[in-house]
Amino acid sequence: MTEFSKLFEPIAIGDVEIRNRIAMAPLGIHGLVDPNGNLGQRGIEYYLERARGGVGLIITGCFKAEIEIDAMVPGNPLISHASVAPFAEFTEAAHALGSKVFVQLTAGFGRVGSPKMFHKRPVAPSAVPSYWDPTVTCRELTTEEVEELVRRVGEAAELLVRAGIDGVEVHAVHEGYLLDQFSMAMFNKRQDKYGGDLRGRLTFPVEILHEIKRRVGRDFPVILRFSVKSFIKDWNRGGLPGETFEEKGRDLEEGLQVARILEEAGYDGFDVDAGSYEGIYWAHPPIYMEHGCYLSQAAKVKEIVSVPVLVAGKMEVPELAEGVLAEGKADIIALGRGLLTDPYWVRKVEEKRSAYIRPCIGCHDGCLERIFNGKPLSCAVNPTAGREVAYRLEATCEPKNVMIAGGGVSSLEAARVATLRGHRVTIYEKSKRLGGHLIEASVPGFKKDLARLLDWYKLELESLGEGIEVNVGVEITPDFVERKKPDVTIVATGSSSIIPDTPGIEKDNVVTDSDLLLGKKKAGTKVVVVGGGMIGCEVALWLIQEGKEVTVAEMLPELMTATPVPHPNRLMLLDLLKVRGVEILTNHRLLEVTDEGAVFMGSAFEKREVRADTVVLSIGLRADRDLYDALLGKVPNLYLIGDARKVHNIMNSIWDAYEVARGI
Repeated sequence: MTEFSKLFEPIAIGDVEIRNRIAMAPLGIHGLVDPNGNLGQRGIEYYLERARGGVGLIITGCFKAEIEIDAMVPGNPLISHASVAPFAEFTEAAHALGSKVFVQLTAGFGRVGSPKMFHKRPVAPSAVPSYWDPTVTCRELTTEEVEELVRRVGEAAELLVRAGIDGVEVHAVHEGYLLDQFSMAMFNKRQDKYGGDLRGRLTFPVEILHEIKRRVGRDFPVILRFSVKSFIKDWNRGGLPGETFEEKGRDLEEGLQVARILEEAGYDGFDVDAGSYEGIYWAHPPIYMEHGCYLSQAAKVKEIVSVPVLVAGKMEVPELAEGVLAEGKADIIALGRGLLTDPYWVRKVEEKRSAYIRPCIGCHDGCLERIFNGKPLSCAVNPTAGREVAYRLEATCEPKNVMIAGGGVSSLEAARVATLRGHRVTIYEKSKRLGGHLIEASVPGFKKDLARLLDWYKLELESLGEGIEVNVGVEITPDFVERKKPDVTIVATGSSSIIPDTPGIEKDNVVTDSDLLLGKKKAGTKVVVVGGGMIGCEVALWLIQEGKEVTVAEMLPELMTATPVPHPNRLMLLDLLKVRGVEILTNHRLLEVTDEGAVFMGSAFEKREVRADTVVLSIGLRADRDLYDALLGKVPNLYLIGDARKVHNIMNSIWDAYEVARGI
């Protein structure tokens, strides 16, 4: 307990003592509530798994206080009289496990409410454009409606106190949600008590605080989710780290004024982050964002307030978290996706097993993207997240010999899960290394979290000892499988680069994105990347960081649309390409590769030559399923998983593998 001693010091928020300095940051729990919006059994088990993992404070995802004014469709998280029973059950169990519980309450989403979750015209402080559809003008809330929202949040807190919860986090002067919209002059043009100068614009969150305290007592802790800086360049345009721009939302100076005013009003703590929907990649940092991305803002708040400061923002690296506390930049470390990927983060650090923490890869595929699409919250690299009971592994009563063809991420997950359940597993990988596409994908500096994931898998397999055998440099054939006669055969042979039948494609100046990343060929000074999917755009960013002059050519009207890319990841990558000076050609199809570069055809059937030393093919991947097709109908218990089944993303590969291996 010496290496990470600060993380395990107790701390109090108000009169509530928390056993360590690790909080579960609020994450939306759509799909984990019942049809009326109450915390469901899946949601209870989801939170209790993190309590079992040792987290000191659980801050739930946001629950609405009402759904008539800020008109969210039924079935989303909502506090009502029926909420008392499930919250009481959850809180009683969490307390027994040593965790405290704060519930995040929201007054509304306003102009950033997703059309998929709302059934009426969005509301806002003033008549401003909707974020998701700027052609829609939000309806301005009346003074009486704002006052009603204040009352409803107070009523919700009163109900939660009956359930035994320990505190409330107000959602939020953060991320451009309704309270945040009221706080910013950009969105608030009101002339009533909720508008005007900064103090006037902060009347709404102050009244909510006072209403909660009036109803449940001054000693009841109320903290605030708080974005210190908005990173808004303009309507629907965010600002990148290090970019110079005029802040149209809340700048750092005003953010610190807000903190002073709200501490003076009586808030008991600040859960600090940064960003807005315009700068959504701050509020939901993708893999391209640095770890600890809110630290500079949190440290400034810590300097001027006397109440506890919580900080999130990719803080799941234990050494980083400990250092932040030791340097006094914050009081509590808030982990969101880090506790999705590994509910036992705290226990593993406490037991000096931090190398075994499963890392977040910043993809948003299993969490935010699923919520945006109305699916239950989960995690790309942890398929049990949000379904802790239903997907819990059970030891097999009938151990089997399991053969796995391939050594990519789906193979590693299938081997891990099958071995944990008691099966005897043998992996055969035709190359000299395990990892598949994770190897080349983790080459760019901004993709090192993928390298951490690969390291985690290797460590996990090593820890399984004699239950698993790994053979590299061995490509198995159908005859080999039939001779070995495994009880179960899992084909995870992955995918390979698509090579178009285009004149000049065989030239020496052509290289696939995979081979380029693996160093099999070097890029010249001028590079054209053919294909504007996520991989092509990431390769372009990597090349421009390496000092190359880069053009991306895409046959579709926009980049990264053929295969969906989560909203924050796509926006940040597009902004990075633009700021770094990558030339983008959309609606351009490859016609020919020449010794001088490549020739494309535009949407008006005009030809355009792009001079380049190197032509990088990033057109996509093709499933390698020859082995599966040859074995189909000839061997029993045959499965096809990962890219070999369907080329998609890391989440699909891991989820395929987990689903198959948990049922063997």
